[in-house]
Amino acid sequence: MLRRTFLMLAAALALTVAMGGSPAMAQSLDALRSSGAVGERFDGLVVARDGGTATAKFVEGVNAQRLNIYRERAAAQGVSLEQVGRVYAQQIRKSAPRGTWFLQDNGNWTQ
Repeated sequence: MLRRTFLMLAAALALTVAMGGSPAMAQSLDALRSSGAVGERFDGLVVARDGGTATAKFVEGVNAQRLNIYRERAAAQGVSLEQVGRVYAQQIRKSAPRGTWFLQDNGNWTQ
């Protein structure tokens, strides 16, 4: 029951997190993911793939927002931050734009 509730809450918020919080940030995140400059990780965080300073700063901002949400969810549900991130990662994967790269927990990238 607790897991079901947790998953429902995670799914409801996943789109907000996946989009980066604001409409402008969402468009930027989608563009960066579509281009391959940014990828999604197995733990619900994003990672810069192009090595650019501007992209790295953008990724830091997105990850900071996501981690705040993940911490709140983890505390509210009594689960670990890692568990929350992994649930969100599954939801993000479903809603990510075509062409998004995903870093698996084994270190392999898939598209």
